[in-house]
Amino acid sequence: MSTSSVRPLRRAVFAAGSALTLVALAACSSTAPNEGGEEGASTLEQLQEEGTVTVAFNGEEPYSYEDGGDLTGATIALDREIFGALGIDNIEGTQTEWNSLIPGLTAGRYDTVSAGMSILPERCEQALFSEPEIMYTTAFMVPDGNPDDLSDMQSAKDAGVKLAVLSGAIESGYADDLEIEKIEVGDAQDGLDAVVSGRADALALTGISLRTLESKTDAPVEVTDSFVAEIDGVPQIGAGAEVFPQGEEELRDAYNEELAKIVSDEERWLEIVGPFGFTEAERPVEGLTTEKLCEGDLETLAKELAPELGLDG
Repeated sequence: MSTSSVRPLRRAVFAAGSALTLVALAACSSTAPNEGGEEGASTLEQLQEEGTVTVAFNGEEPYSYEDGGDLTGATIALDREIFGALGIDNIEGTQTEWNSLIPGLTAGRYDTVSAGMSILPERCEQALFSEPEIMYTTAFMVPDGNPDDLSDMQSAKDAGVKLAVLSGAIESGYADDLEIEKIEVGDAQDGLDAVVSGRADALALTGISLRTLESKTDAPVEVTDSFVAEIDGVPQIGAGAEVFPQGEEELRDAYNEELAKIVSDEERWLEIVGPFGFTEAERPVEGLTTEKLCEGDLETLAKELAPELGLDG
């Protein structure tokens, strides 16, 4: 089983008429109750009246995290642009363990999840995802010198290593599918500590997260080149998005309309997320949609998007 290398992606700008038309829906109650709002107002209307949206974040750099007590990160920067355009200028954050992000959303503890969460079929059954905001690939954080010569998920299986993975993250699923021994950790720092202590041979996570973590530590570790994981020969195309509660299509669609304006404009997208280390390679390609990712037919999707993704044929 081989793993496709990541090559420069060929982009196509979204068609001018691709912005989503807002769907008129029956009014629904807000996950963040607005006691002063008009009776029967939709969540979007209540958030606009309050001027504040509460988002859950996991604390993973460079997606969404606190720095000196300030909420920041690439997905938070996107939120500020998008919700600001919708008349909601204040973003408040609630830090939450990864496995509790969607349950907390369903329970109404916050309005959205802003954590670069991967769009997966099983998650699509539990919540609503925006269109892709960020594409990502996988990498390993390993001891200096990469003693197990890891380069992709198959190499990890062949080497018989033990991987540290975030509990509930997509890399945990990769390890299960390939029957790779794993330990689950609460966050990236815990994964780094596991590698340094020898409890794990490598930490598997998105490449950009690991590069950010590496830049902030003096530990004797390094990060491998990024790769598109393959399971049974199928490239595991990944993209992250904002997450909304079931039944909040109006809020999701309003978010999507503003998001489309940003993703289709490379310069603007990079202006927003570039300061957090994201490059043109992480900008979603045309044709990659939440609907297709929710369907989960990655083999067909990989064939359709092979030229844009730079995947081997």
